[in-house]
Amino acid sequence: MSSQQPSAGAAELSRLLLRAADGDAAAFQIFYDRTSAKLFGVILRILPERQEAEDVLQEVFVTVWRKAATFDPARASPITWAATIARNRAIDRLRARPARPMAPVEDALGLADDGPAPDAGLVASQEARRLAQALAQLEPRHAAAIRACYFEGVTYDELAAREQVPVGTLKSWVRRGLMRMRGHLEGGEA
Repeated sequence: MSSQQPSAGAAELSRLLLRAADGDAAAFQIFYDRTSAKLFGVILRILPERQEAEDVLQEVFVTVWRKAATFDPARASPITWAATIARNRAIDRLRARPARPMAPVEDALGLADDGPAPDAGLVASQEARRLAQALAQLEPRHAAAIRACYFEGVTYDELAAREQVPVGTLKSWVRRGLMRMRGHLEGGEA
């Protein structure tokens, strides 16, 4: 341990533990309030199931209450001492679990993978790039109308009002733009 003086927080926690060792329930409650979140975090790293971690936290504080008299501030800080108890209790709980049956790795060969194929992301990004290039070939108003209608979910009526044009004109922009995009995409120009 380092030769540094304990911090004010550690000194206060040490005093609370020593008072708890003398049976001071109020001091123990304050110690609990100041350390339970930290100790719960230690336990959750080992036992991610919340209910089980809460059970272990309760066991930890029962142990802290019973063993408070064994705490030695010269050997460890109070939070380190309590965190060690928490860690050990969580590991004990983990080890006490019944062993799960292991299946041979060969059994996994027959399992279907419902996820996308490994190259799906590459294909999708290439298609998105081609689509963006085809949109870039259009007149800006036509490209903006297609983006708004197909990518942003804006209705023809809403977009016509926003652009201050008749709905029929807007539909023509979109139709002509889509036809030009198809030509770019099919012709490989994009």
